[in-house]
Amino acid sequence: MFDKASFEIIGRVGKIKTFDKVVRVSIASNASYKENGEWVDRTNWNEVAIFDRSIRTFVEKNITAGDCVRIVGTLRQNSFERNGETVYTIELAAESFSRQPKKAAAEE
Repeated sequence: MFDKASFEIIGRVGKIKTFDKVVRVSIASNASYKENGEWVDRTNWNEVAIFDRSIRTFVEKNITAGDCVRIVGTLRQNSFERNGETVYTIELAAESFSRQPKKAAAEE
């Protein structure tokens, strides 16, 4: 049996930050819910880390802010020391990254 903690995000690219061995991309995805009988939209922001060289290159050359993308990956638990205490974080690590087709001009 294979256990895996994974995620899928479909959303719009915010910022792309390039570092030596990782590219970090912020992604906005929207969720709607009813509050007092009215529909309310909420935007969730997630930052995804891209370690794979070929995916990093694809993103750097082909993706810009505002693009609609689909990202699939795994959750990685990390820890570090801050002021003598251990801080635990969960990192979203991309394993696949694709741009979604743009709508035809008539549909927009």
